[in-house]
Amino acid sequence: MGRSIALFLALVVGVLIAWIELRPAAPAQADAPTAQFSAGRAWADVEQIAAAPHPTGSAANRRVRDHLIARMTELGLSPRLRSDDVLLPPNGDRLHGGSVETLIGILPGRDRTQPALALMAHYDSAPGAPGAGDDASGVAAALEIVRALRAQGLPARDVAVILTDGEEAGLLGARGFFARDPLAKRLGFVLNMEARGSAGRVQMFETGHENGAAIALFSATATRPSAGSLFGEVYERLPNDTDFTLARDAGLAGFNYAFADHAFDYHSPTDTPANLHPGSLQDMGDQVLAAAAKLAFASDLPARAPNVVYGVLFGDKVLAYPPAWGWLPIALSAGLLALAMVRARRRRGLTWGETARGLGAGVYALLGAASVLHLAGAVAGGGDGGAHRLLAAIGRWEAAQLLLAAGFLMFAAAEAARGRRRASTLLPLLVGLANCVVAGGLDPIGLGTGLAAALLAMAVGREAVSRPSAWAGVLLLGLVVTTALQFVAPHTAYVLAWPLVLGALSAATTDLAVDRRPVRLAVLMLMAALSLGWVGVHAHLIVIVTGLPEMLCLPLLMAALTIWPLIQPAAGAPPERMTGRALLILGAVLVAVLRLHDPWSARHPQPGFLAYQLDQDAGRAWRIGLPNRRTSWSDAALQADGGRITRTSHWAWEKPVDAAPAAPILIGQPGVSLIQLEPGLVELRVTPPAGARVLSLHLAPQAPAMLLQAGAARAEASLPPGRWTLLRWVAPPAEGLTLRLRTQGPGRLQLRYAVGMEAPASGPAASPALPSNIMALGRSGETVVTGSRNLAW
Repeated sequence: MGRSIALFLALVVGVLIAWIELRPAAPAQADAPTAQFSAGRAWADVEQIAAAPHPTGSAANRRVRDHLIARMTELGLSPRLRSDDVLLPPNGDRLHGGSVETLIGILPGRDRTQPALALMAHYDSAPGAPGAGDDASGVAAALEIVRALRAQGLPARDVAVILTDGEEAGLLGARGFFARDPLAKRLGFVLNMEARGSAGRVQMFETGHENGAAIALFSATATRPSAGSLFGEVYERLPNDTDFTLARDAGLAGFNYAFADHAFDYHSPTDTPANLHPGSLQDMGDQVLAAAAKLAFASDLPARAPNVVYGVLFGDKVLAYPPAWGWLPIALSAGLLALAMVRARRRRGLTWGETARGLGAGVYALLGAASVLHLAGAVAGGGDGGAHRLLAAIGRWEAAQLLLAAGFLMFAAAEAARGRRRASTLLPLLVGLANCVVAGGLDPIGLGTGLAAALLAMAVGREAVSRPSAWAGVLLLGLVVTTALQFVAPHTAYVLAWPLVLGALSAATTDLAVDRRPVRLAVLMLMAALSLGWVGVHAHLIVIVTGLPEMLCLPLLMAALTIWPLIQPAAGAPPERMTGRALLILGAVLVAVLRLHDPWSARHPQPGFLAYQLDQDAGRAWRIGLPNRRTSWSDAALQADGGRITRTSHWAWEKPVDAAPAAPILIGQPGVSLIQLEPGLVELRVTPPAGARVLSLHLAPQAPAMLLQAGAARAEASLPPGRWTLLRWVAPPAEGLTLRLRTQGPGRLQLRYAVGMEAPASGPAASPALPSNIMALGRSGETVVTGSRNLAW
């Protein structure tokens, strides 16, 4: 009974710690002191910027641009507009570029020769998304931070405000700025603000290279920070980038900030001011202003210094040290564990054979949990809506994952105490096979982890393992994994190393739980509570950021290091051995509810898609839907003109689409001209109709050709003869997009065009009204005009 009470108290205190750490700041009102950041003051800019979707090239984005010019002028930043044509490096037979307008303003400092501090965010939104979180929050925060800095006095150095365009289209504005703007050479530190949702704590998730001195400044100034070098290591390996990527690649120091809760709203029509959490905006402003104020008024910026390991303990306490120091907690843990094992053996509470089986039980728990969580993701995330289905019910989905992970850990501990192999073998084996059934074929991850767990159960589960031996084995497993991380990724090892220290200290204090006196039980409870607070923060971030349930095995191991002696029941068959099974059943019920229950509502609408395509060659039109976005609304809209829905392919769409005939509308054709400037050099100009936001060109020359220039952007892209090369250009100039080609003598060029335009408000091409529980996602609502030309020179 004492252990059960200690476990309950550890869970309550651990959850409370995690909740406090994950709770955003209370938003300051508009009448807050002038030197402080106020979400209430910044909110007016959020509402103006995110009044409507404003992707690059749209009329709404130009309205946002004009608003920001006026606001920057009010703040004394003397804004200038930087126009860039940017072309990304070729990606196979695909080219991508655009024409963007970046806003740049300067708050002058006392010494204008000093390297400047930059506040950076992007003002464009994803197509179809108002962008209150991503990134009106960052832009509004930058403006409010400048106002607060001005209220604090004259900065020691210039503070540059860089509001980029085209971030959602491939970091186009940042690429143009860092490649060509003279100010880029004057920058010394960059603070970038982003979002992947509409709520939650702000994470400082990425730094520049050689961050030792920068992290020292962060540690000294941060206000309730949330950060860790683990996140930077993971992010660096993901296929995601922000504008900060360009600053980092340019060798600049800096911090990258973002919040990521309520990820359903990311790039979604629900990313509105009404759904943005004011506390997250306040958290962004508080954290960034703390760093900005120190940097802006400092006589010197942080120098380059070797990278450090860093993480936040609790409150404002930042843990930072050189990577080599990561061996100290490992050595300390090893010493404490050795002491605990020696004491436990003297008291006849531990044997080497049982300890080895305890290590096996720990591995079994991780493998089995991975298979169970993998199956849960496949089942809950299936059906219409895909990932949005889970994001619409993220609270229940997070609870289901945590119940399943904790349930399997407790099941593994109970089976270790019993020493029976039937259930511990059958459960992961059946789960592994179920993964293949759900996948409709071989599922290497789900089957592999389940089968490995079953084989391990057969190997080590033949006899019961005492609680001290099992815990010693789990701690040895943690020691091995932490040591391996310290070797291969030292900036991530801290996340396991410090729970390992707590577990080893707890083991040494209680002789691996052989000592059952109340004071020793209190030590077990305290160490477990501290560890669970740390674990809870990391588990939540894994759920909302990665979308990979299997990743919860990391916090599961972190938790096991301290709570194992509290969750392993006594030998035999006490009622508490059923706790793990009960949690697994409860988690499975939640997963079933997620799969069977319709999650869509006005707050979390079902993703839908409907576009209109006009083929100017054939004089025909279609309404277009996407197979993975079929809804009752889109099906009815597709057949509004009485046509039948068919699956078809067209070069203007990356994948097969659903299409039904629609009434054609009259739209002017693009102007296309091809002139020979000199032998071997031709110029192609395509002038889209008014209202064009995206221009896609398919080029197939008869003879070898080379694209030398697109707009004002230099290029060296080969155009193979007889093969199509796609060039997608965002925000084409009203006067047309000009391409220069190097050719070999006379020749011919096949050209296909697709012009993406904002949908008209009325008429045959207008999208029908949306029900409240369905949202038009991404390019939904576009009018796409297609056609072709045959050209010669």
